[in-house]
Amino acid sequence: MPARIKRLDGNMLIAQSGGPTVVINQSLVGAIREARQHACICGIYGSLHGILGILEANFINLARESDATLEAVAVTPSSMLGSVRKKPSTEDCRRMFQVMQRHEVRYFFYIGGNDSAETTLIIHEEARRQRYDLRCFHICKTIDNDLRENDHTPGYGSGAGFVARAFMGDNLDNRALPGVKVNVVMGRQAGFLTAASALARVYPDDGPHLIYLPERPFTLARFIRDIKRVVAEHGRCVVAVSEGIVDGRGKPIAAKYITESDSHGNVQLSGSGALGDFLAEEVRQRMSIQRVRADTFGYMQRSFVGVYSEVDAHEAHQVGIHAVRFAVRAYAHGSVAIKRKAGKPYRVYYKRVPLDRVAKETRHMPDAFIHPDGNDVTQAFLEYAKPLVGALPRIGRFTEYPLPPK
Repeated sequence: MPARIKRLDGNMLIAQSGGPTVVINQSLVGAIREARQHACICGIYGSLHGILGILEANFINLARESDATLEAVAVTPSSMLGSVRKKPSTEDCRRMFQVMQRHEVRYFFYIGGNDSAETTLIIHEEARRQRYDLRCFHICKTIDNDLRENDHTPGYGSGAGFVARAFMGDNLDNRALPGVKVNVVMGRQAGFLTAASALARVYPDDGPHLIYLPERPFTLARFIRDIKRVVAEHGRCVVAVSEGIVDGRGKPIAAKYITESDSHGNVQLSGSGALGDFLAEEVRQRMSIQRVRADTFGYMQRSFVGVYSEVDAHEAHQVGIHAVRFAVRAYAHGSVAIKRKAGKPYRVYYKRVPLDRVAKETRHMPDAFIHPDGNDVTQAFLEYAKPLVGALPRIGRFTEYPLPPK
């Protein structure tokens, strides 16, 4: 903390960006509630659809919302202020500052992932060039769990819980009607969400039997060989595949079928079933298996109503609170990171880190979390993920005692 706290009076502007999550509004409401506790924050504005709302001065007054409304919004999935995927240009920054100055904005908070952190950094640097006293904070969010400096990010625990539940159900379906089932899960460069499918396993023969992540090169020959081995052992196979799996040159396999990209240069891998369809067809062509199916979980992983982690919701609220606290303590910029304390039980703390340590670049699954064969996860990952997801549904099975001969 700075030795001497400089008070800065002005209005607060908050916005949301990137993919929504189940708990992103917890961060929004946490920031609003904390801002109300500080006299230096005079007004609280919400920008609709991220920086597009700033460019158009499309704001709503959040200071007037009732506690009952805030409580309801906090437990509602998806981005209540609306979202956007846009990287601001120099001209955009100039226009945004004109809007901020007119509204006497001195505190800016942007809820999102690493691209949102990059946008926050761009805005901070422009403010510094213009000698405009503006405190810029990124509030971490992403189901991909790929932000540097963080043990994990708000949104991941709930997204991982959805994936685990979906695979629990799919495994039961596949056990009843055996075959090969391929499920494509979100994760452009990091396999954390796909890895969460392993939490679905209750019994030794439960799927997913194979898990493929972007951190390891993917080859069709190995994919088919792995499936043949599992089918020979169990008579069926459930597969979890990250949408971001790459070939030996590091190029996303799905990119061969998709050309759309956003202003940050990210290929839009989600929203298409092309990868799943391609893999399923390869299995059909190379193996004599009649029942081969593929599903792409797509956007439903992000904002599925009713499936959330209590730990995730609490921590999402806390990062919003801490962002405001750090800003009023005279930090010019930063991102709120979640750090895990050593040992058990599970505990965390919240730390301000410089924006340039979080912006743009992503982190990946640690090697210790990935099976040496590259087609599964380790016990270390399961121990990491379990407290973030919380309790999962109970799954039963008959003991299958044989009848005595007549």
